[in-house]
Amino acid sequence: MTSRVRVTVGEIRSAREAGMVTAETAAVLPAIVLVLALALTSVRIGIDQVRCIDAARAGARAAARGDTEADVRAVAERAAPRGSTVTVSRDGGDVVTTVTAPTPLDLPVIGDLPAPVARAISPVEGAGAGWGRT
Repeated sequence: MTSRVRVTVGEIRSAREAGMVTAETAAVLPAIVLVLALALTSVRIGIDQVRCIDAARAGARAAARGDTEADVRAVAERAAPRGSTVTVSRDGGDVVTTVTAPTPLDLPVIGDLPAPVARAISPVEGAGAGWGRT
């Protein structure tokens, strides 16, 4: 007795379509990776923005207490994202602390992304004895 294997037309189509799905996935995979990279970058920019705000506020609080400019800068730099620029200046009776973080991703396709920046202004309490001295 011989046994026969019956193959239907639907099974043949399924085998062909499985190969097509693999090829389509391979073609779309770079686009999926790019979208994922952009989504993660936007989350990182948001986190860096929040950290810049916290750092600027911490620096402004330290300046308002009368800490020295070096101490104010150190407090802000500790709270800021890595590689950030911290500037501290005095405007009349107020102290202005600005924190700028570097842009995490620089792609020529997208153009320039905005760098996370935060600025906090605080009045110097009392005479501000320590502020402005290094």
